[in-house]
Amino acid sequence: MTELELNREYFKWMCQLVRYKQYNRRLSYNKLLSHLHNIDFQYILPMDGNRAEDGTDLRYRFGYEKEYEDPMIASYLDNRPCSVLEMLIALAFRCEEHIMDDPDIGNRMGQWFWDMIVNLGLESMSDSQFDADYTDAVISRFMNRKYKHNGEGGLFTVNHCKYDMRTVEIWYQLNWYLNSIV
Repeated sequence: MTELELNREYFKWMCQLVRYKQYNRRLSYNKLLSHLHNIDFQYILPMDGNRAEDGTDLRYRFGYEKEYEDPMIASYLDNRPCSVLEMLIALAFRCEEHIMDDPDIGNRMGQWFWDMIVNLGLESMSDSQFDADYTDAVISRFMNRKYKHNGEGGLFTVNHCKYDMRTVEIWYQLNWYLNSIV
């Protein structure tokens, strides 16, 4: 298998993880997801480095599930920083598996991922309406923490939050968001 083939398979695997039935199946978001995968995840707060590590660990989860050896993953996939897409998917994984797991409801990983996409303001970026410049501006706002005090414009909006969401790590934002919706 070539590096390009493995990268394509990895991207396809990530996309299938976040399919969400409630979203219109006739709409495709491949351009958005591909674009997010081409943007390196950058962070300001040191603890958000954990989110980047989770994103790169996703590569090895893929390798394990698809039975690829770690040296192949290291050589072909783990040769660049974590992408925004990887970080978002890994965060959705953590949310579902470590906090919100409920066998009676089923896997909601796609829901958590698409909640973040909607909160960012990227839900209109289907393939037919995709705008790379707009997407870049939204992701820049998120990574530079230029969203509102309550998180609006970032990954999570928490109304009446007593803390400035721009000053706390993504993990706390996620937990406060989940507390606000349950």
